[in-house]
Amino acid sequence: MLTSQMIKEAALAAGADKCGIAPMSRFNGAPDEMNPQKLFPEAKSCIGFVFRIPRGVQRGIEEGTQFFQYPSMAYGGINEIFAPAVLYQVGKVIEDEGYEAFVYRNTGARGVVSDMDGAPGNTLSPEEQIEVTKHAKTATAHHRSVQFTRPTREGNTAPDLQFQFRLAAVACGLGEIGWSKMLLTPEFGPLQRVAFLFTDAELEYDEMYSGEPLCRKCGACVRECPGGCIPDLKSDKKITVNLDGKICEWADIDMWRCYAFYTHAGRYQNPFVPKEIWDKNEDGMLDLMEGVTDEANEQEILKVYNALAKYFPSWIGYNMAKCGGCIRGCVSVLEKKGGCMENRFHEPLRTQRPWKLDR
Repeated sequence: MLTSQMIKEAALAAGADKCGIAPMSRFNGAPDEMNPQKLFPEAKSCIGFVFRIPRGVQRGIEEGTQFFQYPSMAYGGINEIFAPAVLYQVGKVIEDEGYEAFVYRNTGARGVVSDMDGAPGNTLSPEEQIEVTKHAKTATAHHRSVQFTRPTREGNTAPDLQFQFRLAAVACGLGEIGWSKMLLTPEFGPLQRVAFLFTDAELEYDEMYSGEPLCRKCGACVRECPGGCIPDLKSDKKITVNLDGKICEWADIDMWRCYAFYTHAGRYQNPFVPKEIWDKNEDGMLDLMEGVTDEANEQEILKVYNALAKYFPSWIGYNMAKCGGCIRGCVSVLEKKGGCMENRFHEPLRTQRPWKLDR
């Protein structure tokens, strides 16, 4: 007989760092286009897997000497290699017991609605799709939603359905969402990524986290964001979600702006772009990064990408992270001032003031 213990043992043996299981009822009330109950209507259980990010992949960015390890190992490595392998192994255990295993790895920006602003993708006729696709440029990849999707049958949600990973992790009892919208776990703070599996097996379920708050509400993420993307703790710019009785709250982050600064960081945190490019700001392409405009949207993002694309590579499908300020700031506080990362390492991540380019 398939049990929760069997699944968790298989997950840890395959390489996951943590596993939690939730009943599908915890997603009741989620918007249809983001409700995992729509993925597999017969599913009874959601299984969440945590894959920790080695703190050391942040070291190069913290020192300002090596930027590629974080996006390649923490994003590419987990999303593309480590997590799918674990999902495959655990899925086999479940299906060998006669139950279905709907594996769901991180596929980012494949939702029917934008993961930036919730706007729906375009729904065009096949003739219009051909016309748009024929003349589309590669810049359409920055849309952050599936552009031309439509329901496959009456009553269906249009593909691809992308649910809120961090809330799903909370539902599985894996942790809480911090002010910066990062998932925090008692074991690893903000240093993890997650993947999920849905099954029609009814299992024993984990309670949602109810210990000491994992987010200290210290404001380090606000202070260390180079783009000013995260609202102040005292502002009313926040998002509150009632997840089956558990109140989850985080900053209403300017996600398009965060998108720009995560990959480009700006004049003072991006050592790959020459100073004269920022100074010139040709045709106003860098107005968003330079503070000329506060209007962050898809059009402004495309300007930034077109202006800066040649100054850094995008390997294994992931842009090189230039920022990571909110994560490193969070880790530093949780280590030094008490929190879920206290006493985990012999030495702290941050040993000197954060660097900033003098230009």
